[in-house]
Amino acid sequence: MKPVVVSDANFENEVLKANTPVLVDFWAIWCGPCKMIAPTIEEIAAEYDGKLKVAKMDVDSNPTTSMKYGIRSIPTLLIFKEGQVVEQMVGAVNKRHLVDKITLHLS
Repeated sequence: MKPVVVSDANFENEVLKANTPVLVDFWAIWCGPCKMIAPTIEEIAAEYDGKLKVAKMDVDSNPTTSMKYGIRSIPTLLIFKEGQVVEQMVGAVNKRHLVDKITLHLS
């Protein structure tokens, strides 16, 4: 399973109304740290298929949602559960830290 590409237009349906927790990677094409964590985001999407939805949002193309959630630095990773932000991580976090945060919200 690959991450779902989300936009301002489909964010509500894909993220806020999701039946499972959702990890959203707010990124941009020019962001070096975003490129560094991209393989980890892909691995998480595959490993947690069915338990966690993984989404990517390009902040340059989707300013409305990015502003709504106060995204000032990228990469920013938000975990949503039942339409609410339950976790926020900023920067190129390592996989172990990310998995620890995800695991807290899978039950």
